[in-house]
Amino acid sequence: MQELKLKQMMSKYTTFVTFVVLVFVLAILTKGRALTWDSIKTLIIAESVRAFASLGVGMIIITRGIDLSIGYVVCLTASVAASFAQIPTYETALYTGHAFPLITPIVAGILAGGLFGLFNGVLVAYGKLPPFIATLGTMSIARGIQLIYTKAAIVSSLTPGFKALAQNFMGWKRVDGRVKFMLYDTGSDGVFQIPYLGIYVVIITVIIWVFLKHTKQGTNYYAIGGNAQAARVSGINVELNLLSVYTFAGLLYGCAGVLQASRLGLANALTANGMELDAIAAVTVGGVSQSGGVGTVGGMIIGVFTMGLINYGMSFLSIDSYYQLLVKGAIIIVAVFFDMKKYAKRA
Repeated sequence: MQELKLKQMMSKYTTFVTFVVLVFVLAILTKGRALTWDSIKTLIIAESVRAFASLGVGMIIITRGIDLSIGYVVCLTASVAASFAQIPTYETALYTGHAFPLITPIVAGILAGGLFGLFNGVLVAYGKLPPFIATLGTMSIARGIQLIYTKAAIVSSLTPGFKALAQNFMGWKRVDGRVKFMLYDTGSDGVFQIPYLGIYVVIITVIIWVFLKHTKQGTNYYAIGGNAQAARVSGINVELNLLSVYTFAGLLYGCAGVLQASRLGLANALTANGMELDAIAAVTVGGVSQSGGVGTVGGMIIGVFTMGLINYGMSFLSIDSYYQLLVKGAIIIVAVFFDMKKYAKRA
């Protein structure tokens, strides 16, 4: 009986246990150097943008969908946001001579993501296209629009205010020999600092958790993923809910694009390249079933940082980046394999 309970607990908390084991292994291999606060801070900064994209695609997968357009949509939204955040006196700025308020690039980037998500939702919900095919097509469309909009150029020379959105910290800093709490900080000479990006992730995680667990629409997503036909019979408007989940995901991609442009201080055709692979891998490792109807927000976030820890750990150990791609692909295959076995009885 106890053995059965142990197996059930291990099955329920597999994602968390895996993360903890990886932390211990990395601590042993690096003699604790990879787990200093500076290292953790670097990991948070590196994975925060992907967390937004992962939460978006995680909701889609819960409804038994998929989204392959993530990387190029984030690339496009980053470029749109950056174009409105350029210093107006910059000679090659897309809008030379026009100074936009800080809210403009933020809204423009998020709106661009939302529109693409809406487009994906229309194709899937009302066009009845398979999500794989629909988002494969929009992936190419987003890529084309980004290249046309930017003329394949780098969108750089962004305003300090915009870059501060993702580059600043808050926390305790040493000033004139004394430790003071600083709300706005560039990160130098810090005693204990928290990246703004990490705070954004906490906020959006709470919002998505409340949405999925404590709203009727969130419940509908799980019902549709579990059995779309049964959900329809029970009175759920499947098409409208699919439209909304792709739109919400698009808005999250827009947030990811804005933060990516702010963090890097620029945007180009390679921004967010391959992010769809990272996001899908993260939520799959985090326990979101490809069969639909199963997944938690906590699992998604742990999955993001599990993948980040693997990448960071291999980089810390000076393992070639080419091998990192092999490991990432293998993780996806293994995670989906065990997911299919785990939920085989539901099919």
